[in-house]
Amino acid sequence: MNNKPSSHALDARLEQGREELTAVVERLTPGQGVHATRWPALSLFRADSPSVPICAMYGPGLGLALQGAKQILLGQQTFVHEPASYLVTSVDVPVSSQVLRARPDEPCLCLTFQLDLQRIRELLPEVKAARAAPVSSRGLAFSPLDAGLLDPVLRLARLLDAPDDLAVLGPLIEHELLYRLLTGEQGAHLAQIATSGSQGHQVSRAIDWLRRHYDEPLRIDDLAGRVNMSASSLHHHFRAITAMSPLQYQKQLRLHEARRLLLADQCDVATAAHRVGYESPSQFSREYSRHFGAPPLRDVARLRLADADAVA
Repeated sequence: MNNKPSSHALDARLEQGREELTAVVERLTPGQGVHATRWPALSLFRADSPSVPICAMYGPGLGLALQGAKQILLGQQTFVHEPASYLVTSVDVPVSSQVLRARPDEPCLCLTFQLDLQRIRELLPEVKAARAAPVSSRGLAFSPLDAGLLDPVLRLARLLDAPDDLAVLGPLIEHELLYRLLTGEQGAHLAQIATSGSQGHQVSRAIDWLRRHYDEPLRIDDLAGRVNMSASSLHHHFRAITAMSPLQYQKQLRLHEARRLLLADQCDVATAAHRVGYESPSQFSREYSRHFGAPPLRDVARLRLADADAVA
């Protein structure tokens, strides 16, 4: 006798779980934007209308789009995140993200679970099941959502209204969630990034150094030496994971930070350029325009107008 659930039953379970989780996220996000939760690793997002592209730094995490759709640009690659898939980010990557599909009566709803690579590293010896080969070596990749992964996310979301239960059961559910990720389609890549001494882990260390020193001059030979790689190997594996070279990655970090400074009204264009490592304000303005499609002040004015329209 075969007691294995049919594909129809699994599809029905997935759809039912997704509908329940969507309802929970919509209830817990009364307004637009990112919402923290009682579980620090878990955050929720809501948008009631499409948006202009915005810069973001995606750290290691699991992302679920529950309703609506978002477009994500990494390097020259474009991805569309919809409810049928889950997103895994294994390293810090600078992206451009925008809401494609949302309206007030059917908002774009997303959930993000921040991944602790140290916890993943500790869990690896317990993972006995063979992990499938990674679909992509990219630091950002998508796979089809299945009920096995959705279940622990849904149970954790249910506990957000029961803080006493969350404190006791949350760590157990998080352990299961990490296990599901490691035995899923992206598990091999996550394991490779988390394993000390692996090429993926060495690239992760290079990314961490760039994040902390983006405003300093960059010599590839020096960076390669810091992470015990040859310059050619670093360049090859860095591009495979981030879809850009270390120099391109540094440039995006600089431009994203400059945009943040300008939006926060913390300085003028020349000062922002200097703070993020540019010696020439004119070179900064040229590269900013190429990257964001408009000179700094015009781009910032456009973003502020879009934010005002969204609030209105």
